[in-house]
Amino acid sequence: MLFLSRRDIVELLTLDDCIQAVERAFELHAAGRTFGPGVLGVATEDGGFHIKAAGLRGVQSYFAAKINGNFANNAPRFGLPTIQGTVMLADARNGTPLAVMDSASITTLRTGAATAVAAKCLARNDATTATIVGCGVQGEVQLAAIAAVLPLQRALLLDSDHTRAEEAAARATTRLGLRAEAAKDLGAALRESDVCVTCTPARRAYVMAGDVAPGTFIAAVGADNRGKQEIDPTLIASATLVVDVLEQCAEIGELQHALAAGLMTRERVHAELGDVVAGRRPGRTRRDEITIFDSSGTALQDVAAAIAVYEKARAMGRGTEVKLDA
Repeated sequence: MLFLSRRDIVELLTLDDCIQAVERAFELHAAGRTFGPGVLGVATEDGGFHIKAAGLRGVQSYFAAKINGNFANNAPRFGLPTIQGTVMLADARNGTPLAVMDSASITTLRTGAATAVAAKCLARNDATTATIVGCGVQGEVQLAAIAAVLPLQRALLLDSDHTRAEEAAARATTRLGLRAEAAKDLGAALRESDVCVTCTPARRAYVMAGDVAPGTFIAAVGADNRGKQEIDPTLIASATLVVDVLEQCAEIGELQHALAAGLMTRERVHAELGDVVAGRRPGRTRRDEITIFDSSGTALQDVAAAIAVYEKARAMGRGTEVKLDA
């Protein structure tokens, strides 16, 4: 069995590779060639843990289970990352463990990759301006992901820590060649934007229906547990809503709040992303359509990224071989 460190994953898995792998996983899900996905969440006093598991059927079938701790106050309190954990990859034919790898780098890349896949289907293909709310590591990857699939020219970055937004904007300008700037007025930024990505730990809506311009694509990334919320439920109900996995979003995504408010039913959800990727359901159909991707974070993305890393590591002789029965 291989042990793959965070450094191994960063050096082996590119964003473009991850986008391709995640897109393929959603396509396989639409075709019924997946196991699961399933999720279990356990809250603690200052954060929580979740276990996400899924498998993909192919020439070689794989299963992956991810255990992540998510503690938003880790940086100021302990100098630690918000997300820490591991992914275990196994042979789905016989249960043989194949690899254990750092999950933080996997989670960051696969979450950005899912937004990129959704943006290809749901954003206007001439989208040039994006608003990113939340300028941690995930926010920066989200911007890079949408810049990889859309002709972005400008980015407006907002964070509760304005200095962090300024620093992220400077890095984006250098790395992505965008005109990136820190902003303070979310409503004004939204009214100027073609794309909005929210990736914060908020538990109360702050993206309101009246601030979103016609034709905007929104990727709602932060709501991945019960109670977390970033988007006005009225906006969710009035837009074209695409979810990563319907039942999961109904429990822990933005959809949970629209359902609880009686503004939507599961039947009114436009599609799962896999069905759009596979061409079973349309993506964007009108220029003025507001589209939303409810990205609760599915294990389909984890297993796709883990497979890509594992196969590349085997091909390149990377990682540390360990024996569980030694």
